[in-house]
Amino acid sequence: MTDHDNCAGSGAGSAIRVVLADDEELIRHGVRLILRHADGIEVVGEAVNGAEAVSLAAEHRPDVVLLDIRMPVLDGLAAVEPLVALDPAPQVVMLTTFGDEENVTRALRAGATGFLLKDEGPQELIRAVQAAAAGDAVLSPGVTGTVIQRMLSGGGAAAPDSRVAGLTDREREVLVMLGEGLSNPQIGARLGIGVGTVKTHVRSILEKTGCRGRVQAALLAHQTGLTA
Repeated sequence: MTDHDNCAGSGAGSAIRVVLADDEELIRHGVRLILRHADGIEVVGEAVNGAEAVSLAAEHRPDVVLLDIRMPVLDGLAAVEPLVALDPAPQVVMLTTFGDEENVTRALRAGATGFLLKDEGPQELIRAVQAAAAGDAVLSPGVTGTVIQRMLSGGGAAAPDSRVAGLTDREREVLVMLGEGLSNPQIGARLGIGVGTVKTHVRSILEKTGCRGRVQAALLAHQTGLTA
């Protein structure tokens, strides 16, 4: 599907650009209305399946892709890897229901930034898009603990300690705070450094450990015992 006329040519170069993928028209309509009235957010494309989401993301280079899990042709789980492989890669946030912990876990392992429950309120949706665009993990608190425990019990990469061996002391500190679920501003405030510096540390952590996103880095912090 092509992007909506109301979003085309908005000229808001600094706006957070969003692609929305959900095969339910009612869900897309509701999310679109919420984001349309949020300052600094622009829906640049809508898709009814994962294949269209990947195509639109490659074309429009959004900051964030809101991705349903269950869709025809190519579902959201299968779409995560090609989305995060794009250059530049968007932040991928899964739209889900409470009963989808297993599927969400698979999405997080594939590199999704996080997940958002479909019954969250308008302000939570807006904050989630803003947080994802800023590079923060988006994890609905109602199921975060369950998902983390499922990921930990499922095992991880072999010898995870070796993945953090090359981190500097400061990067280890940041990794611990990622494991605690802190945002970039919260990490910066605790360490007395700027948000830009935090982002630099996070990028370095992801590169050195091979993690695809903050959620995987947080999981690594738990796996290695850096975060209780």
